[in-house]
Amino acid sequence: MPATLIQKERVDLANDRFVDLAVWELPAPLPGSTHPFKYRLALVVAGVCVLRYDNEAGKGDHKHLGGREAPYPFTDLKRLAQDFWDDVSRL
Repeated sequence: MPATLIQKERVDLANDRFVDLAVWELPAPLPGSTHPFKYRLALVVAGVCVLRYDNEAGKGDHKHLGGREAPYPFTDLKRLAQDFWDDVSRL
């Protein structure tokens, strides 16, 4: 079974600011993750990605804030979206 695209969306927040969301359901978890989702949620300001949540194969779930990277405790897609938008609102 191939990956199934669940969400692909760009949300313009201002002239120089947008959010790019992409979520896929996979037939099996990526190495480093315990769930069947691949995701990338990013906030881009003036052409620079200032916040990104993703789960790269082998690295597992994590988020990038500026130049820092930190583990992200994935529980479900609803919580992922809420945590991401909470961080967006603080930036």
